[in-house]
Amino acid sequence: MSTESRTRALVATESSRLEAVAGVLALLATLTVVFGFLGIALVVPVTSTVAGVQVATLVGGAIALVGVALLGIGAASTAGMVDTEPSPTPGLVSGIAYGFLAFVVVGLLASQTLGLSTLWPVVALLAAGGVAFGAAAVREDLATTVPTGVFLLFSGGVVLAGIIAPGFRWQPQGFSAAFSGEIAVPMIAIVAGLVGVWTAARAYGGFGARGRQKGAYALIGANAVAMLTLLVLLVAFVVVKGFAPMTNGIQWGLYLGFYEYFHVYVPFVDKYVIFSGPKLWFYWPFVMEPYHPLGRAISGILPAIVGTVWLVIGAVLFAVPLGVGAAVFLTEYAERGRFTQLIEVSTNGLWSTPSIVYGLFGLAFLVPRLGNSNSLLAGQLVLGFMLLPLVVITSREALKSVPDDYRDASAALGVGKWETIRSVVLPAAMPGVITGVILGVGRIAGETAPILLVTGRTPFPTSTPNVLGSFQFTATPPFVTNPTLLEASSALPYQLFAIISAGVGENLQFAWGTALVLLLVVLSFYAVGIASRIYFRRKLHQ
Repeated sequence: MSTESRTRALVATESSRLEAVAGVLALLATLTVVFGFLGIALVVPVTSTVAGVQVATLVGGAIALVGVALLGIGAASTAGMVDTEPSPTPGLVSGIAYGFLAFVVVGLLASQTLGLSTLWPVVALLAAGGVAFGAAAVREDLATTVPTGVFLLFSGGVVLAGIIAPGFRWQPQGFSAAFSGEIAVPMIAIVAGLVGVWTAARAYGGFGARGRQKGAYALIGANAVAMLTLLVLLVAFVVVKGFAPMTNGIQWGLYLGFYEYFHVYVPFVDKYVIFSGPKLWFYWPFVMEPYHPLGRAISGILPAIVGTVWLVIGAVLFAVPLGVGAAVFLTEYAERGRFTQLIEVSTNGLWSTPSIVYGLFGLAFLVPRLGNSNSLLAGQLVLGFMLLPLVVITSREALKSVPDDYRDASAALGVGKWETIRSVVLPAAMPGVITGVILGVGRIAGETAPILLVTGRTPFPTSTPNVLGSFQFTATPPFVTNPTLLEASSALPYQLFAIISAGVGENLQFAWGTALVLLLVVLSFYAVGIASRIYFRRKLHQ
């Protein structure tokens, strides 16, 4: 085996080791990001211990380890010990990123440690410019690993040395808020972890164009993992806080004193045989009882739950037919021009309009025309107006995504335009339409301001709105009336707002239980929408 062949084999082996090491470093940096979010949410506090070692020490050690390893990778790449293809310069994005990091770190040191209260911006700008220029003057492997390695070593070092530790407390001059170590350490872990993931992924790709692509993918992936972790933590936090008050007083069992009788006819004997058995009962006061003031009984939120359900149902029944119909007209019939462009701009603007504006519109326009008092119908219409723009937008996009081949094939069979839309286009677009409705329901179900203005009168009613049982048919216009729809009602967001405004203590525990029920109600609407979407997709592919 020649010397050149042995050299190539050695370089290939070292390159595979580089990928393995860089992959482990990227994973370790991602874990520090996750632990940062867990620490901020106090799920895994930095003061807790793992195998006798404080979490803050573990996080600081992991950050410093990634920094040392990245410096080693940069040195190995410069020495030609691994097969990499670094660019002559790291690129504009890298220079700006490292310059910004230098500005923040040096600015904090100059203003808070060195006491340069007026000169720190100048010092920070000089440091940022020097780092950015230095990174642009050298090749990519050094320009990425050295600044990142130094930053991670510095970040991990201040945590390991106890400079920023769980007992740390910092109150910047001119600020009333103070930052504790329980928050500062997780924030350091998040920032340092994201920078470490980015650089480790670039090293994994061997720098150059492939490395920049890997770095971008890894950074996006780390952000996605962090956001998913944050969402899970938010839901878990509500569940932990609200589970105990929501499940307080639940009872179930067999009632042996009462028997259900079943009469079964036996044809051969020509008689009825009576079977009897105990009755299973279940009682959940939080969702089966109204609010009881002064602690007379376990309070519940049943009227608010029923009110929320009717508000959403009414909004969907109002907005979905109008929105889908408008989308069909704009997509299938109207020609592309200024009119359709104006509709697009209007719908986008209406969807981004604050909910309080819709509430004021309902208070000024709808309430005076619906008995001049707050009512369930006014809330349904206002929430329907809020949902309508999103239904139009998503329905149009869903209709546009249907291939023109479907329309052409239907027309070739002699099917009319409306029949094609009804039988071919709409079924194919229905999953996208339902997706838009799901997103809209998630917004309107948690709105408080419109309900406060046009629907609610007392946040703690003692009875549920009996909408189905209140329809009355008359021989004169409007032929059908429903007094319940014209009465005020409560809803979960409105009642939650009222509970929080009333005070703290036991009220706050009740508020957490209400928040958890609101979350479950919204998730139930999501489940119905997702099931409908799956049904239409399966029907479409049959």
